Amino acid sequence: MNNPKITIGKTNDLIISKTVDFGIYLDGGDPDEGGWGDILLPARYVPLGVAVGDKINVFVYFDSEDRIIATTDQPKASVGEFSYLRVLDVNKTGAFLDWGLSKDLLVPYSEQANKMRKSGFYLVYVFQDEESERVTASSKVGKFLNLTAPIYQVGEAVQVVMMASTDLGYKAIINHSHTGMLYHNEIFASLRVGQQLTATIKKVRDDGKIDLSLPTPDKKDLNALEQCILDKLSYNHGNLMLGDKTPPDQIYQVFGVSKKNFKRTISRLYKQRLIVISADSISLPKDL
Repeated sequence: MNNPKITIGKTNDLIISKTVDFGIYLDGGDPDEGGWGDILLPARYVPLGVAVGDKINVFVYFDSEDRIIATTDQPKASVGEFSYLRVLDVNKTGAFLDWGLSKDLLVPYSEQANKMRKSGFYLVYVFQDEESERVTASSKVGKFLNLTAPIYQVGEAVQVVMMASTDLGYKAIINHSHTGMLYHNEIFASLRVGQQLTATIKKVRDDGKIDLSLPTPDKKDLNALEQCILDKLSYNHGNLMLGDKTPPDQIYQVFGVSKKNFKRTISRLYKQRLIVISADSISLPKDL
């Protein structure tokens, strides 16, 4: 049998080699040929009805005693991914993050962009340390970004992680690789650092910088914004100093949406005769 290729810090499809009282062993390959030997999947993670020879999908990492081990639990991030995680504890070794597994994820002090605090949330990159082979994390995310020329196509759907808020909008990590920008005046919903969502490649500039866009809001989203505008008008005695001449960032601060979507929505409200529009304000009709 060929040695299975085991990737530490990721999910692997492994074959059950034997069962024991405390779990099952998975075939990690012949150690004499570069394999890991039998890998334990503890009993609490063993799916019902499996038998020797079956193949199961497991996440492989090292336990608290640095023994290779498997679990059917899925962590919040795998090796090669960025994620926004909470610090559970800090000691002389570093900060320990909650990544959804029984053994917490270590960020050594040498991998901390700024000193991490207990209970704080940080954007980190998960990697396998070359020397210790342990799965480790780093908040020095910049050194893990891909600086090669991007090959994305305009209109391509991508997964993004919000990296930082800027004056222009949100800087985002695309497919755990490159960075791109979502501009405030084109954002429909409020965003936060660490949020993961689907975006679209809007433009790849000559200098390699990438502009992103979010999916156009559906009718349900616009209906919710309509109600939000009407509620805000009611709370403000029927008048809001927001209109066609209002800067996009001011509209975003009030409603968390782009100026384009704001104008689209107030146009719908106007056609329903639910509001009155002027150049610098909107208001409820006198008879409402």
